Amino acid sequence: MTRNESASPPDIAVDLAITNVTALLHDEAGAVRFLPGATILVRDGLIVSASADRFTGSSTQQIDGRGQVAMPGLINCHSHSPMVMFRGAAEDVSSSDWFNKKIWPMEVNLTESDVTLGTRLACAEMIASGTTTFADHYFMMDAIADVVAETGLRANLGWTFFSSEGAAGFDRGLAFALERNGSAAGRITTSLAPHADYTVNDDDLRRTAAAGLEHDLLVHIHAAESRIQTRQTRALRGISPIQVLEETGILAGRTLIAHGKGIVPEDLPLLAAARGRVGVGSAPKGYLKVGEETTPIRGLVSAGVAVGLATDGAASNNTLDVWESMMMTSLVQKYVEQDELWMTARQVLGIATLGSAAAIGLAGVVGSLAPGHQADIILIDLSGPHTRPVHDLAATLVYSARSADISTSIVAGTVLMADRSLLTVDVPAVMRELDPRLAELTDISHGKSIQGYGF
Repeated sequence: MTRNESASPPDIAVDLAITNVTALLHDEAGAVRFLPGATILVRDGLIVSASADRFTGSSTQQIDGRGQVAMPGLINCHSHSPMVMFRGAAEDVSSSDWFNKKIWPMEVNLTESDVTLGTRLACAEMIASGTTTFADHYFMMDAIADVVAETGLRANLGWTFFSSEGAAGFDRGLAFALERNGSAAGRITTSLAPHADYTVNDDDLRRTAAAGLEHDLLVHIHAAESRIQTRQTRALRGISPIQVLEETGILAGRTLIAHGKGIVPEDLPLLAAARGRVGVGSAPKGYLKVGEETTPIRGLVSAGVAVGLATDGAASNNTLDVWESMMMTSLVQKYVEQDELWMTARQVLGIATLGSAAAIGLAGVVGSLAPGHQADIILIDLSGPHTRPVHDLAATLVYSARSADISTSIVAGTVLMADRSLLTVDVPAVMRELDPRLAELTDISHGKSIQGYGF
C-alpha cells in the first residue's frame, strides 16, 4: 500500500466516485507509480481513498474512468493570468523593448473590467488544459479573486507592487492578502507580491519580509530572472539577487521565486538553508523564445529546493498550458545537462505534482491523490491515435499526450469541465465583451508606462 491508498473503502456515502481509472499515485519516497483499475472516492471536497478495491457504497455523482488516467490537477506556480489579453501583442522584440515599449505601456490602459474579462478567459484556458491551481502575480487582484471564486479554480493571489508607488503599493497588497486569504471556501490563499528585487527597494523588501513572517504569508517575487540580470546586480551592488533576498529577510519566510534562471552556484547554500520555505517556478517555453538560459533545476533539487512548473503570462509564453511546460521541462533539462537519464518522465511528473505543490506552499493540500488532500483531479483520455500503444505510461503522458486529451477537470470535488465541456465559464460571452476593447488595450500612443525596466 502506498501513501495514496487507504484500506478497503467501506460501504459509505460519498459525493463523487471515479471508477475503473488508472490512478497516478506516489510511493512513500514520493516516486510516481500507477494503479490500474482504481476507484477514487471524494467527500466534502476531499479525497477519501484511491484504491483498487471495489466500491459498494453510494455516490451522488459517478464518473467511469475507463481508458483514462487520473492524476492530481496541474499547478501553475507563476502566472499573470489577465495578460492573456496581450497574447501575441509583443513578439520578436528584445526583453528591454518588450517591457518598456510594449507591455508596460499597454498595461497603463487596463481597467478593472478588462482584468475581470481577461481572467475569465485565462481561467477557461487553465480549466481546459488541466490546471486546477495557479499562483498569480498581477494588479487589480480583487477582480481576479472574484473570478477565481466564480469559476471554481484554486489560486494563490498576490497584488504586484513597485517601490515607485510609495507606501500605497505595499499597503494595498497587504490589505488584499489579509482580506481575501481563505476566501472562496478556502480555495483562495494569498501572498505578498513585490515585483522584483530591482523594482522594489531594500526597505520595502524588509517590510514585506516582516509582514510575511507576521501573517504567515507567502512572498511571491521575480528574482534572478536571467544571468545577465545577476551579473548586473553584482556590478551595481556586489551581491547576487538571491543574496539581496537573503540580506533583506525575504528568505527567512515562505518564498516563491519566479524563474530563477540567474541563480548561480554560490546562491545554492542560501537556498538550501531555507529548505522547505522557498520554492522556484520555472516556465521554460518563454525562456526558449528569448534565447536565454533556463532554471538550474538540477542544482536546486540537489539543494533541497522545491521546483514547480509555470507558464508566466501568455503575453510572453503565449499559452497558460502547464502540460506543455511539463514536456518542455523534461526536454530542455536533458539538453542543458547533456544527460538523457536526467529529468525522466517520472521525475517531471513528480515536479508537476508534489514538486509544484511544495513550491507554492501547498504541500499536503494539493498535488497528490492521497486521502485527506483536496480533490483536485484531472482525467486524461488516452484513446487518441497519438497515445497508442502504451508501453510506458509515464512516457506516454509526458511525451505523447497533450492538454487537449484532458477530458475532465475537478477542483475540491466539483466538476469544472466534463467531457471537454467547460461548465463555469462562457468563453463566447467573454470574447463578445473583450474583443471591442483590444485596440484600446494595445494602444501605446499615449507615451505612458507603469514602470521602467533597466536590465
